[in-house]
Amino acid sequence: MTAEIPGFGGRREAREEALAVLYEVELTAETVLDALGGRDVAPAAYAIELAEGVDDEVDDLDAIIGRHLTGWRIERMALIDKVLARIATFELLRCEDVPTGVVLSEAVELATQYSGEQSPRFINGVLRSVANELRPSQ
Repeated sequence: MTAEIPGFGGRREAREEALAVLYEVELTAETVLDALGGRDVAPAAYAIELAEGVDDEVDDLDAIIGRHLTGWRIERMALIDKVLARIATFELLRCEDVPTGVVLSEAVELATQYSGEQSPRFINGVLRSVANELRPSQ
């Protein structure tokens, strides 16, 4: 039997679920609780933690991300990229059990799946800079 590696398996799907919930909230202006409650299948605990955490700290997360955008404003980011950056920044800030490399690679993977051609590189660059600020020793 192998131990679960943080960031793989259940957490990967939870990140995707949190992304869907937070994206829906941005599009519809409903609350995170309404979006979570409206899911056909109950969200994973980690998806709830991410969605509620990002919602609770969105202004602080945007400020952190904004400090690492060169020649760009967070308001101009593609919506999916902004939500991905928020989730990853929340994980870097509040989920110390998740290794930095896992946070970054998962965000890039989700950007590859759901965003534009340039997004994975953009997300990687911004989040590497955020990680250097929030987790300088890693």
